[in-house]
Amino acid sequence: MAFTVLQNTKINTGDFIFSYPETVVYPVTPLVSAFFYSPNGVLTLKIRATLYINSEDQINPTVEEPVELGTTLQMYFDYDFSEETPESCNVWYIEVDYTSETVGNLNEVVSYLKDLDPETSKGTTIVVKP
Repeated sequence: MAFTVLQNTKINTGDFIFSYPETVVYPVTPLVSAFFYSPNGVLTLKIRATLYINSEDQINPTVEEPVELGTTLQMYFDYDFSEETPESCNVWYIEVDYTSETVGNLNEVVSYLKDLDPETSKGTTIVVKP
């Protein structure tokens, strides 16, 4: 199995503020898409994630090595979340290519935004687009 982080970039230039912050639960679950493609004839799962992280935290989130659990790929995006509700967020775009001998068996991706201190997480499940 192999994974490559192709991009890990803050994409907003000013602070991102939710229009209705009272409806947002922090940490915000990752927004994720996943689909198969075959660069150079190798079946690859492309995972794209958007993360909303407190704008006071300027350190890029990290990506743990994904784990296959049957037909599910489990991914963790790590960061250090302040326990206070943020006034504004930075929006991070992360793009990952994942390959393995059994990548074609995967039909869903479960991704977590994992706070390193204390260790907690907020996750979402998506179906892989064929």
